Amino acid sequence: MAEVPVTVVIPIKNEAANLAECLPTLTGFTEILVVDSASTDRSAEIAKAAGAVVLDFRWSGGFPKKRNWVLQHYTFKTPWVLFLDADEKPTAAFKAALAKALARTECVGFWLYYRNYFMGRVLNYGIPQRKLALFRVGAGYFERIDDPGWSALDMEVHEHPVLNGKTGHISEPIEHNGFRGLHHFIAQHNEYSSWEAHRYMALTNDSVTWAGLTLRQKLKYRNLRSWRYAVAYFVLGYLWKRGFLDGGPGIMFAIFKFAYQLEIRAKIIEFEGNVRREQKSYRGEQIDKATTVFE
Repeated sequence: MAEVPVTVVIPIKNEAANLAECLPTLTGFTEILVVDSASTDRSAEIAKAAGAVVLDFRWSGGFPKKRNWVLQHYTFKTPWVLFLDADEKPTAAFKAALAKALARTECVGFWLYYRNYFMGRVLNYGIPQRKLALFRVGAGYFERIDDPGWSALDMEVHEHPVLNGKTGHISEPIEHNGFRGLHHFIAQHNEYSSWEAHRYMALTNDSVTWAGLTLRQKLKYRNLRSWRYAVAYFVLGYLWKRGFLDGGPGIMFAIFKFAYQLEIRAKIIEFEGNVRREQKSYRGEQIDKATTVFE
């Protein structure tokens, strides 16, 4: 297959095992970049041995995180950039579909789909995972969210690319086997739910940012605080999208996702309570000061 004019960017931290499996699948791409957040394992060594360019990244909170940082600071040699996680592997079928899509297109970006694994099984049903992970260099950036350290996430996970132009999709999936056991899965979603709850709170008083959200994002954040959102998510994935056909792992996955949505809701309610207590305390302090003045 002819070389595909794409730079693959893999943001990592301590991904030695996954990189050893991912990097050999990236033949045919023009360049491979590994953006490393101070890994303490052999990640950087493995990447360099495979011929990848390794960039060192340090996040001190705020903007930018890894993906926007590399878009802003690296001089790309290709017209296209593909963002992959270390646990994602492009198949030969995906690369063929990619080359065909890029050969003649008016699109500036493409939505990609993923074949996911959970508890030792491929999830063939449920809500499909898709990401706008492939786009033209210079077509845009991931949305700017001034995260002051809501979680330990130093890479854009929930942020979406904002592109100037038409987008398409490539239906041939990428292999995604990111399941590292339930302990890691639950800990990861604890980080994600904290981020989402903080994001919700930040949006409540930011009409400018709210106006820039997509219709899908507005629908999500309008309903995220309601218990109905978690129920609807479960019904959509497990029943409507037939997640039950994935057997035991399918029901466990649906339950964990249901619990994740409830976790976000609970943290939002907790944050709102903290805000009310702070406001009440502040009003009390102001009253005390005013009383002191008139004594």
